[in-house]
Amino acid sequence: MASAAFGELWKCRPPYQKPDTRSPERETFERKIEGSCHCGKVKYWLSRDIPLSSKYCHCRDCRVLHGAPFQWAAIFFKADVAFENGTEGLRFYRSTSQSLEHELPCKVSCDACGSLIMDEGRNMALIFPTLLKLDREKLAQDFEAQCHIFYQERVMDIRDGKPKWSGLDQKSELLDEDGSLKGRQSDLWCSASQMM
Repeated sequence: MASAAFGELWKCRPPYQKPDTRSPERETFERKIEGSCHCGKVKYWLSRDIPLSSKYCHCRDCRVLHGAPFQWAAIFFKADVAFENGTEGLRFYRSTSQSLEHELPCKVSCDACGSLIMDEGRNMALIFPTLLKLDREKLAQDFEAQCHIFYQERVMDIRDGKPKWSGLDQKSELLDEDGSLKGRQSDLWCSASQMM
């Protein structure tokens, strides 16, 4: 019984801790931005109005699970997120094992309409800005993606001038707008001209 209770502790911690509940991880919570799923069953709040970072992910899992050419994610600490009803109405999916379980990292969605709400990692929550009530221009600007990740796996080119990484940002190779290694075309041209 004690191990079962210990196994359920995650339900009482951020981001599933309700906004008005105190814990060692979060003493107070200020509701700044509201988010909800398509049907409205799941409602959540952000306590910061600027994410730590925002990115477009082109990996295959994100494309398939979102049914879109890429996923737009804003990164927050888990303590910056609070679900109005805790884990009630949520479904968890672990893509690496293709199982419906809350084992990190996992996808979190509404169990009624299926809207994907966030990716939960060990310390961070990747929130999907399209579900947020971004009713002010400043909020929309603050959530603008800074870069593309896993751009090598893209299904369409996006010429927006943002940095494009072959994998995770800062931990992989930087690509140009066409998806080639940055500087590679000029290196090839220089090599070819030297041969002439």
